[in-house]
Amino acid sequence: MAQQPIVYDAAKDLVDQLVGLKAESNTYAVRHQRDKVAAATQGSYDALFDPALPGLTLAERLLVALYASRLTPSPALAAHYRQRLVDAGASAADIQVAETGKPADATDPRLAAILEFTRKLIEKPVEGDEAALKTLPAAGVSTPAVVTLSQLIAFLSYQVRLVAGLDAMKSLEGQPGHPTGTPAAPFPPNTAATAPGDVIKNHGFTNESLEWKAWLDVIDLDKATPDQIAVLEESHPKAKVSDYYRFLVHQPEILRQRSTAFNAIMYAPGGLSRAERELGATVVSRINGCVYCASVHAQRFEQLAKRNDVIAQVFEDPATAGTTARELAIGKFSIQITEAPASVNANSIQALKDVGLSEGEVLDLLHSDAIFAWANRLMLNLGEPVFPA
Repeated sequence: MAQQPIVYDAAKDLVDQLVGLKAESNTYAVRHQRDKVAAATQGSYDALFDPALPGLTLAERLLVALYASRLTPSPALAAHYRQRLVDAGASAADIQVAETGKPADATDPRLAAILEFTRKLIEKPVEGDEAALKTLPAAGVSTPAVVTLSQLIAFLSYQVRLVAGLDAMKSLEGQPGHPTGTPAAPFPPNTAATAPGDVIKNHGFTNESLEWKAWLDVIDLDKATPDQIAVLEESHPKAKVSDYYRFLVHQPEILRQRSTAFNAIMYAPGGLSRAERELGATVVSRINGCVYCASVHAQRFEQLAKRNDVIAQVFEDPATAGTTARELAIGKFSIQITEAPASVNANSIQALKDVGLSEGEVLDLLHSDAIFAWANRLMLNLGEPVFPA
């Protein structure tokens, strides 16, 4: 049965509520200039926690959310999901495992497998390999439910970073004496720069074109529902021939909301340049160990910027990558929000403003970094890259 269409109501926006954004605040105004992203973020939350969604019980999904929020950590989200568990009548023992225990403490082997998979994807997503994924069918989790679980964990990774970044923006807004800063001088050109079109290979990463194959069954287009076909057509021009999209479309409404958010974040006009969004995406992918995502977005940066010097630096050492102070700041923020979102604060936002980013550009960078916390986890835990022969 198809899920009912999701209608966005800004008054019920969970992220706004958790961060404490009010309509009169500047951070609220900046966020809602990208209202498609806000709506798709809330839509993803609503789809993932729809009580009627089959495969995983609502309690199982909320336990995953509490456990993931605790591990990241995000106290505000953990408190939210804990309360939802209480309201849903989840057992006190299960809540305790998610809140303070380890997956092995769960008395239900299925829940233990689900939480262990969650731990790997939250703490070190590159460990979400084929062997980790196949523990789920072995524990009785169907393929559509695997898609739900993977999308849920990946969404939570996005959600906690979005909340952390917006909270930092709001915190800086509350410090009227903070200096605006001036753009810093560019770094000297990188004398070891590669030329556009050159193949870069370093530390297992490359800017070559790669394929990707799923580890579990993808949807057969001849057997797809009309809603599944519609979502594929909305998501990407090549979605019908992509294992990635044909696997995720096992849960069409979740994919619809996710694709809407991704496209609004990466392709919306104005704000942060598209090349700089791709740079943030490449840095996040390099940190998370997602070879496929790094290759795709390294290529897109080069197509937009007509150079690949900073990409060579990102593959070598993302912590020092940047041909300008602005690029270096973008890289450093992208690393911080990826590795330690709870540490992001007003100073993190100020460092971006000091190299010339406007508040709208800061939001676009936050969005592009956060959506790749989501994208990387799907690519890493559902399949593998295929290198050229």
